[in-house]
Amino acid sequence: MTTEEAASPGWRQDARRRLAPRAARTRIIGWVLLLVLLALALVTLVTWRLLVRATDQRMDVALEAEVTEFSQIVASGIDPETGAPFASVADVLQTAITYNLARPNEKFLGYVDGEYRFQSRIEAPVLLSEDAAFTELVGSVSETTAGRYDSGAGEVRYLAVPVTLEGDPAHGVAVVAYFADQERQAADDTAQLMLGVGAVTVLLAAAGAWVVAGRVLAPVRAVADTAQGITETDLSGRIPVDDRPADELGDLAVAVNAMLDRVETGVAAQRRFLDDAGHELRTPITIVRGHLDVLDPSDPGDVRQTVALVDDELERMNRMVSELLLLARAEQSQFVRAQAVDVAELTAEVFGNVRQLGDRDWQLGAVARADLLLDPQRLTQAVVALADNAVQHTAVGDRIVLGSRLSGDELLVWVDDTGPGVPPEDQARIFDRFARGSSGARRSDGAGLGLSIVRAIAAGHGGRVELHSRPGEGATFTLVLPARPAPPRGPHPADAHPGDLRAATTSTVDDALATPPMGTTPAAAAPTEGGPR
Repeated sequence: MTTEEAASPGWRQDARRRLAPRAARTRIIGWVLLLVLLALALVTLVTWRLLVRATDQRMDVALEAEVTEFSQIVASGIDPETGAPFASVADVLQTAITYNLARPNEKFLGYVDGEYRFQSRIEAPVLLSEDAAFTELVGSVSETTAGRYDSGAGEVRYLAVPVTLEGDPAHGVAVVAYFADQERQAADDTAQLMLGVGAVTVLLAAAGAWVVAGRVLAPVRAVADTAQGITETDLSGRIPVDDRPADELGDLAVAVNAMLDRVETGVAAQRRFLDDAGHELRTPITIVRGHLDVLDPSDPGDVRQTVALVDDELERMNRMVSELLLLARAEQSQFVRAQAVDVAELTAEVFGNVRQLGDRDWQLGAVARADLLLDPQRLTQAVVALADNAVQHTAVGDRIVLGSRLSGDELLVWVDDTGPGVPPEDQARIFDRFARGSSGARRSDGAGLGLSIVRAIAAGHGGRVELHSRPGEGATFTLVLPARPAPPRGPHPADAHPGDLRAATTSTVDDALATPPMGTTPAAAAPTEGGPR
C-alpha cells in the first residue's frame, strides 16, 4: 500500500467500516477472544487451585510424618546415636531435630519451658526463632496443635508437639513448620507460565479469527458489493462462486445469484412487455388519428367508413386491455377456483360450441371419464383459445381434433390441427406475451396474448401447456393438468362460480363467439393468440 493509498479518504473510511464495533468481522473476533480468554482464565484458575491443594496436602502429610518420627524417638527414650537413655528434654529435642533432615521450605524448632532452644540448619525466608509472637503461640502448648501463622514471609503451616521426659520437670515443644507461600511458588509459577502462553495463544487466535472471519464473510461482502453495484439499468452483477467451498455461505451466494437471474429475467420481460404493449396500443391510436386527419366531413360515405374503422380499432384496444387485465389477475390466488367437474361432459360441451368458430372438419377424440377438481370457466376459456388459434391457421375443410384423457395422475386436454405447424424458431417463444411468428402464415387481428392466457390458466391449475409440432404437419397443443379427484357431488355442488357447468361453458364460448364490430371477424373477436404458426 502506497502513502497516497493510505492517505486517501476512501481507504480510511473502508478501514473504519471494517474495524467498527458493529462490523460482523470485529464482532466475531471479539466473541472469539472473549471465549478464549474465559477458557484460559478458567483453565488457569482450576489448574492453579489443584496444584495449590496438592501442595497443601503434601505439606500436611509431611507434617504428620515428621511428628510420627518425633513421637517414635520420644517413646523409645533412647538416643539413637549413643544408645543411652535421654538425660533431659533438651537432649530429646536436640537429637530429634538433628536426626531429621528438613526439606526445602521446612523448619524444625525446639522450645524448652516456652523459650527457643534449637532449630534445623536449613535457611528460611525469616527467622521464626526470633519471632516473639510465634514463640508465644507454640512455645508452651500442652497438646499436639496444628495451625497457620502469618509471618513476615507469608503463611506458615505448623504442627507443635509437646515433649516430656520422666525425671525431668522441663516442658519441651517440638515444632515442624512449612513456609506455605514459598512451597506453593511452583504452582504460582505454573499459573504464570500458563497465562504467558495463553496471552500468546490469544494473539494467535485473534490473528487466526481475523483471517478466518474474513474468508467466511467474503461471500457476505460479495453479496453486499453486488447488491450495491446493481442499478436500474444494470442487473448483470453476480457473486463469484467458482472457488467457493460447498458450505452454507456458498449456498447463499448461489441462491442470491439465482434470485438475481430471476429478477433480471423478470425485469427484462417487463421491459419487453411495456415496449410491446406501448407499440400495440400506439398502433390503433395512430391509425385512428391518421384517418381522422384526412376525414372529409362533407362526405357521408367517408364519415361512415371512418366511424366504422375507429369503432373497430377501439374494440381492438378494449380487447387488448381486457386480456392484459386477465393476465394480471392470473397472478392472484383466486384466479382459478376449482370445483367438481365431469370432464367428459365438459369436453363434449366445449366441442359442440367451438364448432361454430369456423368451417372445419371438427372431430372429437378420446374423452376422459372422471370427476376432477377444475375451474370449468377457465378451462373452457383455454380450450376455446386453442381451438380459435387452430382455426386461424387452417383452411376450410382442414381437420381439427379436440379430446381429453387421463394419463397417470394427469389430465390431458388437447387441440390438434393439420395447419402449417409452428416453426422451430418460434416454439420457444410462442407463449410469450405479444409473441408473433416469423412464418408467412395468416395472422389474426389479436394482440398475441391468447396463448399467454392459456399458459396462465394451466399454471393456475398447477399444470402446463405442451406443444408438439413439425412444420407442414400441423400442431398439437396439450393442457397437462393435475388430475385431482373430486369428492362426491350433490345435486347442487358448492362451486366458486355462479351457475352450473353448462352455464359457465356456454358463457365462455359465447364471449369468444360474440359478434364483433364492423371490420372484424368472429375469430378476431375472441381472446386468442394471433401469431406464430
